[in-house]
Amino acid sequence: MTSKRIPLVAGNWKMNFDHLEATYFIQQFAWKLRAIHFDHKRCEIALMPSFTSLRSVQVAIESDNLKIRYGAQAVSVTSQGAFTGDVSADMIAHLGCSYVIVGHSERRKYHPEDDANIVDQVRAVLAAGMKPILCVGESYEERRKGIELDFAVGQVRDVTCDLSDEEAAKLIVAYEPVWAIGTGMVATPQSAQDAAKAIRNDLSATFGTEVGETVRILYGGSVSSKNAVELIREPDVDGFLIGGAALKVDELTRICKLTMEATS
Repeated sequence: MTSKRIPLVAGNWKMNFDHLEATYFIQQFAWKLRAIHFDHKRCEIALMPSFTSLRSVQVAIESDNLKIRYGAQAVSVTSQGAFTGDVSADMIAHLGCSYVIVGHSERRKYHPEDDANIVDQVRAVLAAGMKPILCVGESYEERRKGIELDFAVGQVRDVTCDLSDEEAAKLIVAYEPVWAIGTGMVATPQSAQDAAKAIRNDLSATFGTEVGETVRILYGGSVSSKNAVELIREPDVDGFLIGGAALKVDELTRICKLTMEATS
């Protein structure tokens, strides 16, 4: 990755950890980061807990003045009102969140969320002063047909087509091939680079080179300490959105350390 973009390691906890477990994880994680003299100026770390743990994570981070950022896994497109179970962007922002995951494949599959809804989510997150982490990526079927790059680029284009240059520059894109999420399979470094480069080229063509070179593009899909270095060394891969490995404090610490060292 280019030195202009600070790498980001984002841990998506999904539906794991209650507020007590989340607090304990933060405490252990912070201790281990201090033990390895982790430099947060060289690599940014963000954690995405469940809604019920967000306040506890905020307190744990702020009380010890930790440099770890955090965010939410989903967001409502509405700001307030009779929407049982929804959580607005303003509510999330008031908890000190920096990021919100938008368009994760599990949200698209199980709820489901479509591109029109995801566009509104991106706008809501930006309006609340946070940054959306837009998840895109092909299924095995698209990959089998050989249209994986067009598919991922098309997903980004569908969501960003009406954004201004300034809004687009605040976006973070997470390329997560659906077939690699939680399966143990992982894209080759070259495949991850090809997808990230295709997305960056399209952003540059749409919004200009400055925006294209500013947007961080993460890889997600069975990331571990065994493959992190090879992936992060690719010039257009700017970090990771991690699922299972983010639930293990030692493994997440190793990935953060390797990412920091590989991009220095």
